[in-house]
Amino acid sequence: MLIGKALAALLEEKYERYANSDFIGTDPIQIPRQFSKKEDIEIAGFLAATIAWGQRVSIIKNAQTLVDLMDSAPHDFVLNHQASDRNRFKGFVHRTFSDVDAMYFMEALQHIYQNKNGLEACFAQGENAQERIGNFHQTFFEIEHLQRTKKHVSNPEKGSSAKRLNMYLRWMVRPATEGVDFGIWKSIPTSQLMLPLDVHTGNVARKLGLLTRKQDDWKAVDELTSNLRSFDENDPVKYDYALFGIGAFEKGIIA
Repeated sequence: MLIGKALAALLEEKYERYANSDFIGTDPIQIPRQFSKKEDIEIAGFLAATIAWGQRVSIIKNAQTLVDLMDSAPHDFVLNHQASDRNRFKGFVHRTFSDVDAMYFMEALQHIYQNKNGLEACFAQGENAQERIGNFHQTFFEIEHLQRTKKHVSNPEKGSSAKRLNMYLRWMVRPATEGVDFGIWKSIPTSQLMLPLDVHTGNVARKLGLLTRKQDDWKAVDELTSNLRSFDENDPVKYDYALFGIGAFEKGIIA
């Protein structure tokens, strides 16, 4: 097992290797990359992150469909659509995310942009990532909704790793330096971001001794991110690129 300077060097090496625009072609982040307007980016990004599980080809295809159904103008559609306009989402499905879920998402997003000052303002409420995501979850479902739709927005206050929302926050908050993340949200410091924990990052982190917890839950996210802060306290989730790259592109092999 690598320790100390050797582990730090490995993480930095893999971060430098994978944190670049070549990453975009295979990642759902390409969906919000179509846009330049802040609100379009954050809405398209939120929808793409929401359905980011399963095969990447299907994720990207279906996320693009959602954007197309919004006339390729997410903010304008969210802000100005009528209830009847949500019918265009009938028939949409991505795994367990169905048309009724998509229609509620449009309604909830409209509520957020008309009454809550947008997505960034909703995620900015709280002292840490767990509170921020938990508060967002409460706001997102404060209007009438189907119980089934709640499973599509994770809540770390109930123990969830909230992988997709942590990934979304990484997209919005981290600087655009590498040409991948956007850095359009200034109200949340990068130091408070939490690692998006999935099978790749979890398995590699355990091999490297960065994670001892066996379950992929919020406690594991907290443990792993805390350990990564020892290598970069201001930007711990930059190592998402390193851990994911080793797991996904190098099959988890650590020399």
